[in-house]
Amino acid sequence: MKIFSLAGKRALVAGASRGIGLAIANAMAEAGAHTILAARSLDKLEDHARALKERGHSAEALQLDFADSASIQKAGTLADVDVLVNVAGTNVRRRFEDYTKEEYSHILQTNLHGIVELTQIVGKRMIERGKGGKVIHIGSLMSLLGVPFLSVYAITKGALAGLTRTTAAEWGKYDIQVNCIAPGFILTDLNKEMWKDAAMAEWLRGCQANPRMGAPEDIAPLAVFLAGRGSDYVTGQVIAVDGGYTTTAVWPFQPAN
Repeated sequence: MKIFSLAGKRALVAGASRGIGLAIANAMAEAGAHTILAARSLDKLEDHARALKERGHSAEALQLDFADSASIQKAGTLADVDVLVNVAGTNVRRRFEDYTKEEYSHILQTNLHGIVELTQIVGKRMIERGKGGKVIHIGSLMSLLGVPFLSVYAITKGALAGLTRTTAAEWGKYDIQVNCIAPGFILTDLNKEMWKDAAMAEWLRGCQANPRMGAPEDIAPLAVFLAGRGSDYVTGQVIAVDGGYTTTAVWPFQPAN
């Protein structure tokens, strides 16, 4: 349907080398957007962009390091970005009292400070050109609730939820919509070792309505929707894509008949 088309749009996906970011970049390109795949791993990005072009889509690669302000500034100067998707993130699982200052600083820079800087630059250009725009942050279940041993990660993802709401309030008059997707338990390179534990898989089957693990491709369709005109009246939202984890619970009870 044309309402889901991104033809004529330019989408910058920050953190597009793998996992959720790559799935979103592929979906944006398939929906018709000229998609700029950005991350630190330029070789991987060029391979992904080449594959998209071979399938008839429009894409390019851009090196972007959220730990390097000069790199962020360069990415922010791209002309006519209609859609900004902030996916980049990292994590270290520890007891809160055991995090080092270096770990704390690294997670904050990658998951929050760099994203804030890029969003400031791109958002300002969207305002100045006067054609509206879409900003999509990739948050987490930690944007909505607490899970053990993720405290520093949760700080960053909770902050993205707050940033979503406040910038939506500020930028709505410029026809810029800002939303946040909160993925549930999605199998990626960042967590695949943890989910090899059979006890973890069994736990998941017993605690959410949809008992399977999520995949990056489960997140991409919502990102495409939020990037298109169908979401023009949706802003300031943190939307969970989590198999029902934040809204449902299951139990062993069965009715007698």
